[in-house]
Amino acid sequence: MQTLCRLYIASLCALLVLTARGQSPAPARQVFEVRGVVRALEPDGKTVVIQHEAIPHYMDAMTMPFEVHDSKELRGLQPGDAILFRMVVTPAEGWVEGITKQGKSPAELPSRSSIHISRALEPLDEGDLLPDYHFTNELGRAVSLSQYKGQVIAFTFFFTRCPFPNFCPRLTSNFSEAAAKLDHASNAPPQWHFFSISFDPTNDTPARLEAYGRHAHYDPRHWSFLTGDLGQISDLADQCGESFWTEGGSISHNLRTLVVDARGRIRKIYGGSNWTSDELVQDMIRH
Repeated sequence: MQTLCRLYIASLCALLVLTARGQSPAPARQVFEVRGVVRALEPDGKTVVIQHEAIPHYMDAMTMPFEVHDSKELRGLQPGDAILFRMVVTPAEGWVEGITKQGKSPAELPSRSSIHISRALEPLDEGDLLPDYHFTNELGRAVSLSQYKGQVIAFTFFFTRCPFPNFCPRLTSNFSEAAAKLDHASNAPPQWHFFSISFDPTNDTPARLEAYGRHAHYDPRHWSFLTGDLGQISDLADQCGESFWTEGGSISHNLRTLVVDARGRIRKIYGGSNWTSDELVQDMIRH
């Protein structure tokens, strides 16, 4: 039953992303033939960072890490290799396969440009106090992180136009699952709250975020979707190790999710999206 619930929520989050973008729901499985350039190979042996071209009716050009199901797919690849590959997408996950080398990087792929200027702020680590930052929530109300001192909170960064299921939709799905579990946990913190912070404030208005949250069946008593001044968003992102930049008309980014205890100290920092809602719940309730 739990597995079925996970699949349902993942499918729902894929639907809400497409709805927010004004598109029809995607089929159960999509396969795209894509051209790109290898930018990096991760140490795990199964992840390749690809700068890829725009995929019509699905995704703008961007740079992002993709996993392969078979590590042999990455043999012989080097940064700078031009490649053709298949991107396979289901409501719950995505991966690449059928990678073939096409020589070296073509010049016409879109260039990467920064979306913000870092102020070289001190990076945050587990045990550090979370600084105060100010935002606007999905209801159009001013929100500061200091308001929630005394509560256990978790926050992540995302944008509503992100379609790839392993990225922003999975973060939303994990928060949705974790919120449902905390609602029914006898040992849940007396007060807790989730924040999904958009780094696309131009497009992610409060109204768009509120619609996105409703499709995720969010409870505003325990979950807020935040937008606001790009400087505030950028500074917090920099301190958390979250990077994002414009590319080919969209936003490329990595993933960071943090848990903060009731004293305002960072309890846990998750990189990527392979953490589960059960892990998040455990980090929310532990002392």
